[in-house]
Amino acid sequence: MSEQTPHERNIYLHDVALDAALDNWHAALQEQGLWGPLGVETIPLDQALGRVTAEPVWARISSPHYHAAAMDGYAVRSDETRGATETQPRLLHVGQQAIPVDTGDPLPAGMNAVIMIEQTQRVRRPDEDPGEDYIEILSAVAPWADVRAMGEDMVATELTLPANHCLRPQDLGAIAGCGHTRVTVYRRPRVAILPTGTELVKPGSGLRPGDIIEYNSLMLGAQAEEAGCIVTRLPIQADDYAAIKAAVAEALETHDLVAVNAGSSAGSEDFTSAIVAELGELRVHGIAIRPGHPVVLGVARGKALVGVPGFPVSAAMTFDLIVKPLLYRWQGLQPPERPTVEATLTRKTLSPLGEDHFLRVTLGQVGERFVATPLGGGAGVLMSLVKADGIVTIPRFSEGYDAGATVRVELLRPLSGIRRTIVAIGSHDMTLDVLADQLRRAHPQLTLSSAHVGSLGGLLALQRGEAHLAGSHLLDEESGEYNVDAVRRLLTPHGVHVVLLGFVGREQGLIVPKGNPKAIHAFEDLLREDVVFVNRQRGAGTRVLLDYALKQRNLDARAITGYERQEYTHLAVAAAVKSGAADCGLGILAAARALDLDFVSLFHERYDLVIPVEYYEGELLAPLLEIIRRPDAAFRQMVQAMGGYDTAHMGEVLAEL
Repeated sequence: MSEQTPHERNIYLHDVALDAALDNWHAALQEQGLWGPLGVETIPLDQALGRVTAEPVWARISSPHYHAAAMDGYAVRSDETRGATETQPRLLHVGQQAIPVDTGDPLPAGMNAVIMIEQTQRVRRPDEDPGEDYIEILSAVAPWADVRAMGEDMVATELTLPANHCLRPQDLGAIAGCGHTRVTVYRRPRVAILPTGTELVKPGSGLRPGDIIEYNSLMLGAQAEEAGCIVTRLPIQADDYAAIKAAVAEALETHDLVAVNAGSSAGSEDFTSAIVAELGELRVHGIAIRPGHPVVLGVARGKALVGVPGFPVSAAMTFDLIVKPLLYRWQGLQPPERPTVEATLTRKTLSPLGEDHFLRVTLGQVGERFVATPLGGGAGVLMSLVKADGIVTIPRFSEGYDAGATVRVELLRPLSGIRRTIVAIGSHDMTLDVLADQLRRAHPQLTLSSAHVGSLGGLLALQRGEAHLAGSHLLDEESGEYNVDAVRRLLTPHGVHVVLLGFVGREQGLIVPKGNPKAIHAFEDLLREDVVFVNRQRGAGTRVLLDYALKQRNLDARAITGYERQEYTHLAVAAAVKSGAADCGLGILAAARALDLDFVSLFHERYDLVIPVEYYEGELLAPLLEIIRRPDAAFRQMVQAMGGYDTAHMGEVLAEL
């Protein structure tokens, strides 16, 4: 095959179902002898934890290898203790009939039992044997009482451990106890991770527009190490066909699996599939999954060769789904099975037809049921994996799930932690992240999980019983009151009684670039042709506030360029302004300060926590409320230091509705 030039374009060879793709690749691995353990090695016991025995372990010696005293006391002949009672105690001569022993001592010759020292009393018989010691016993002992007989634990030649056994701490003790210092196990796979891309730079490098920090090799290598492998993270390779091919070929010489990260798609600089085909056999290019569609699977020179997508979520999930099971298999291990739970989906989720969709969700137990909230973001949003508590698989040819649907969730963290998660759904505020950190510091077993769906979405989540609390700053246009009217309209008629807890007052205004180069000072400026705006999503309190202000001033929202562009957090609005994608957006002062932007203050608003009474009075939220209520708490000081907040009413019950 001729080498591909950077200007030639790859075409997917297949776009097949996951099961079919794995069957195809596994068949190729079997043909190359890569389907079972790769080989064996004999290693010291102190290095063997978690490894799998490649052959049975037979006891070389018995354990114990002698008859041993199991207690501190006296070794005796059991027949000489017959007839001893409390009314007719029996005396045994120390040194002849009763020999002192400590736990673990060999049993003296001729003795067949041990009497615990607590069951004896040392006496003398000066009338008959001056200077001689005796012990007095009050009951007989059976033969071999309190004696560890030779071979009680293990007998020489006995099977101690079978082959294909994953070694635990107690197993290492048993192997040593039966006379071994080393054990033969399946060897650990050697895995190479090759990051590719001219745009990649090492972590810590000075960044220019277009640079991307290369962290996928760190993440993928850690996944392989988690599976017990020996990992080599190769240097970043620029998008050059010949150079990448040479690096892959060299890595194949000394590794069992080479994972090429990025370059697996169909662009003009995506070379992985062609390199796999040239060096060996390309079996799969493109799998009907999301995230992770452009996967490359093949074999080359008797080794496994994979192309992992460049987007971080795609990379992590395809490696976990496709590569890690093989790495475990090579060591004689079964991949760990993750527990699952059934949960209620909090909002409608659409899924691409024809692809298995692996949806990241947060989880919590609200009342008697688990609730799963989908995390936003595509294949490039690594934080969707960082925050994820579980994965929901949406099968091929399914359009998705409606809100309220029952779904099966594969857990990414222990169920005990899920049960101790406080679920907050509602308006975004940066102070919730600070609160989550303070809660975890004070109570490591607890988690505050926030989903940002806007104030309206948060109240609707409380209405459906899907959250423990909601952050809200909904302004009623007629009364000018925050949150009370919305609660009475959306929650009270449904029998949801809540406590409206004061949290923070905050400055809302226009977030603008440093120096405010377009001199944006008022809502009227948003209608200028040279101004591009970025908005919040429908149902967000900030969006309601904007529409209220426009209506008061008789300004037409349709005349604002960018009014329909939606972001879900104040920081996302600030990031759009920082990047130059927008000239301004409505948000809070703290978000502007976080990204070193300027701010035009327009409103002072109230941001409250809406908490159903049953949770406000329950045990789960008590530690969180304690942090909020304490006037001298570090949390309150940190909030004030962020700027644009006041905490005058923090922790104060403003209303019970």
